[in-house]
Amino acid sequence: MQDIRLRAGTAALLSLAAFTSVTGAIIVFFWWLAFSRPLQVLRKMRMVIPAIILILFFSIVLELTGGGGISYCLRMTVIILIGAWVYTGYRQGDFLRLGTWLLGKKTGFDLGMVAEMGMQSLDLTVSDLSRIRQAQELKGTRWGFRSIVPAVSILIHGALRRAEETAELMAVRGYHHGGSYCPVFTTPVRDLVAGIAALCMGIIAFIPVSEFFILYH
Repeated sequence: MQDIRLRAGTAALLSLAAFTSVTGAIIVFFWWLAFSRPLQVLRKMRMVIPAIILILFFSIVLELTGGGGISYCLRMTVIILIGAWVYTGYRQGDFLRLGTWLLGKKTGFDLGMVAEMGMQSLDLTVSDLSRIRQAQELKGTRWGFRSIVPAVSILIHGALRRAEETAELMAVRGYHHGGSYCPVFTTPVRDLVAGIAALCMGIIAFIPVSEFFILYH
């Protein structure tokens, strides 16, 4: 979706529907297959697979100890896929436009700018992780648990350092509160179709099909 308003609203609705029940998760998964271009999402967001494997591990533990692990795994996997779809569809300035459109040029601008900096930090973290993996492969080191711990330490240190540098730069430039910004949105027909489909599937997820027949009679 090119329109961040529809993309954010659709993601919130679908995530809530998927979290509510297994039926909702299955319905949302079919929407994801139909509208998110799955191969492109998985190719661009390679961290999805390790995240799903981690969810699967905790789900097995939960199923063995108290039950409900299968339901948890299905629902959280779909939510991760929706999050990956939102991330891969992100374009620079999306959240700044959304925040300003929702809450104005003061609070909305500030929140949008924070979200933009968060997305930028995430992009840089993903790039850093890719470079760390490439460096370890050149050294002949296998990617495993022992290499993940120092890699995470490096990533956290780099993120904190960039945040501090950004804060210092904004202070030097005299930033205080709000800003002037006129958001412009593009809404293709495909976005409207996907949004309407998501709304329909959200209704089905929250209202069982049997309830429609009751309402009909």
